Amino acid sequence: MLEKDTIEKQNSFIGILSSRKAKYIMGTSLLSVIGVALPRIFHVLAGSTAGATFLPMHIAILIAALAFGTISASIVAGNSIIFNYLLTGMPSIERLPYMLIELVIYAILLSLLNKKFNTYISLITTIILGRILYAGILFASINIFGLSTYGISVVENIKIGLPGLAIQLICVPFIAKVMSERLNLEND
Repeated sequence: MLEKDTIEKQNSFIGILSSRKAKYIMGTSLLSVIGVALPRIFHVLAGSTAGATFLPMHIAILIAALAFGTISASIVAGNSIIFNYLLTGMPSIERLPYMLIELVIYAILLSLLNKKFNTYISLITTIILGRILYAGILFASINIFGLSTYGISVVENIKIGLPGLAIQLICVPFIAKVMSERLNLEND
């Protein structure tokens, strides 16, 4: 009798973990951790400018947008920015709101575009539109609200971040596809 109860509890637990909601929670949590860990790894391996060059934080957000959607990707963006700041002081408190806005823009755009277009078109369009919207936010911050952007330049960010954009285009669709397949997200 005890063995039967144990088996039933294990089956119940497995059922809970295989539910769609649990997969989204676990995936969002995992990608949030990756959004914090990846920038640290890049900074250790490639120096203090690695974040601007390789855009490691973007990777987790873009994967979340493709695999799990807007809410998950926005949570990953918020968690990544806030926990990176709390643990390392980066990005600086002055840049934090701008980066948060930028990453949430990517989360929303990619999630929405991916519903209508294939992954590569969605990702390329997101990168382009995201930079345009981000430039608009910086313009409004300076010219309408009189805020300082603390040296943030969209054009410079694009030039410096070209390796990161290449990594995004090569790796993100593949990783998101594998994650979706392994978690069996389409069939839930």
